[in-house]
Amino acid sequence: MTVSLKDLDDAQFTERYGADRFTATVLSSRMRYIVQHMCTGLLNNAFSLILRDWYDFAATISGPPEQNYPMSSVSNSLAMFLGTMSEAVRNTISEYGPENLRPGDVVICNDPYRAGNHVNDICFIRPVFAGDRLISFVTLRAHQLDMGGVVPAGFSGTKRNVYENGLVIAPTLLYRDDQPIKSAFNLIFDNARYCALLLPDIKTIYANLRLGEQLILESVERYGVEAYLGAIRYSTDVSAEAMRTALAELPDGVYEAEEGIDCDGIDDTIDYRIKVKITKSGPRMELDFSGTSPQARTSINAGILDTKTAVGVALKFLIDPATPFTSGAYRDIDIVLPAGTFISATPPDGAVFLYWESTGPVLLAVFRALEKALGRKAVGGDYGSLNIHNANGVLDDGTPWVTTAQCGGEHGPWGATEAGDADSYSVVYQANNLDPATEAIESELPAVVLRKEYKPDSGGAGTNRGGAAVLKDTLYLTAAEHWSSPLHTKSPSGLGVYGGKSGGLGATWVFHPEDRDVVRRRELLPTTDEVYAGATPVAGMLNPGTKCVDPDGEYFYFASTPVWHTKPHAVFRYLTNGGGGWGNPLERDPERVKKDVRDEYVTVEGAYRDYGVVITGDPVNDPEGLRVDEAATRQRRAELAGR
Repeated sequence: MTVSLKDLDDAQFTERYGADRFTATVLSSRMRYIVQHMCTGLLNNAFSLILRDWYDFAATISGPPEQNYPMSSVSNSLAMFLGTMSEAVRNTISEYGPENLRPGDVVICNDPYRAGNHVNDICFIRPVFAGDRLISFVTLRAHQLDMGGVVPAGFSGTKRNVYENGLVIAPTLLYRDDQPIKSAFNLIFDNARYCALLLPDIKTIYANLRLGEQLILESVERYGVEAYLGAIRYSTDVSAEAMRTALAELPDGVYEAEEGIDCDGIDDTIDYRIKVKITKSGPRMELDFSGTSPQARTSINAGILDTKTAVGVALKFLIDPATPFTSGAYRDIDIVLPAGTFISATPPDGAVFLYWESTGPVLLAVFRALEKALGRKAVGGDYGSLNIHNANGVLDDGTPWVTTAQCGGEHGPWGATEAGDADSYSVVYQANNLDPATEAIESELPAVVLRKEYKPDSGGAGTNRGGAAVLKDTLYLTAAEHWSSPLHTKSPSGLGVYGGKSGGLGATWVFHPEDRDVVRRRELLPTTDEVYAGATPVAGMLNPGTKCVDPDGEYFYFASTPVWHTKPHAVFRYLTNGGGGWGNPLERDPERVKKDVRDEYVTVEGAYRDYGVVITGDPVNDPEGLRVDEAATRQRRAELAGR
């Protein structure tokens, strides 16, 4: 029988954790402060855009080998790293050999199959010694701007194997006695591009590992080694108990769902589906992904540790959002995942790069499966794909430039909840990054962000409305090559829950200057339907004649043109999916619908069609003069309810 932490008396607590309850709590909080402090240091001093403006990193603290490397604290940063880092530390250090470590070391590894994520996400791990005793590890996983491979910066779903994907680094010593290992640095710099940015980024990461080590040793000096080690166990036990309690409150049963992505980067002949069967019994849960499609032919795959992250993030969202996401959160969760699927790819052909595009549907499948079990607590789906845009070129003076995850559809809406309407401009549920400032983009790239705005009637209707889709236009001033990766446009990702409707479909287009040169015309691209007839579809369900979004139209698959080569003044337009609604839309207060019309989330026509609310007035020229026709609304809602 498991005894709750709250039921332990003071003597039992001290015996278990080597410290009194107050000290263990202080040390747990201090560990969270340490990882956050490491991240702040990296954020403030990073050089590359992907770190400085995107927050593409995370920090953790892990316990020593005799504790089996428990991950006791994680930073408030990129969530899609957090489910992988405990195994990343364990696998890296176990292979390197903890007996070979000494103070002043830094060990690195970026192998997706050993450590999770993709090759650009290097794990930098520093052992922490108290005297001669190895007591802990501080880790920063940080995205490196480039790690070689056939695509500059790497973000592409068209690479076909690990050899095209980029440099793979097995557990390797990067620093010894706080001195750089030349052969390790040469390995990276001889295989990667943009090393002028990589070097200062790595130096900054190293400095913040030392900061983490220093702060841990200050804690040990004040509270003692046994209290510190006890606090690591306590931190993970708190997460385990919170998740166990949350699981116990779900009704027992078997819940199943399917989700998927549109296709891989070869063609659209294969439908990649995730199957999940969730068996909930008492305080335990098993998620069985047997029957999921085989691994893809390109780098859209994910590794097993990435799928583990998606499961953890989904359950934290749905049932245990209040406690820290340590490795203890998984203690009562079993994941059955056969090797060789597109969410558990294996080398050399199962290349892993756009892993979040494949594990996003894992999260959504869990949302779908548990919707009925959650009832009012169900959460709507988000926009489902980062729609990453990766481009590069050369300035007139010969300087190379690259942009990644800045000028696509990387930010968009969430799904609604019982608590209220959803946000319309955030990051996919597995992320938790920043939105690069337009000024930063335009100051460092030959690109102009022409438009960021919401699309009316795109959020899933509901008592609480899903977030609105985001429409974004980017003008490129030089010739460039582009890799565009919108992988979820075939069906809505913004799942409607508890009677709510799903959000609208997104799409991507490129406007070549010979079709519409916005610079010469000195105008923005319109958003009316007529403009799309001259566009070239990149991805989406579109009417083949008008090229407008049409759920019953023709599917234009991503990577039908693997690399887009454009002349100066080309414009890429991204439209994200809409977020899912929560609750019956006919129960939404008509005054809230009127405000949505005033704020241009919903049109007058959409209010009538989706909510049964009749609005009179002119939302463009007299938004404060809008009125609800109450009699007509009652009649319309009765009509819709009777269908």
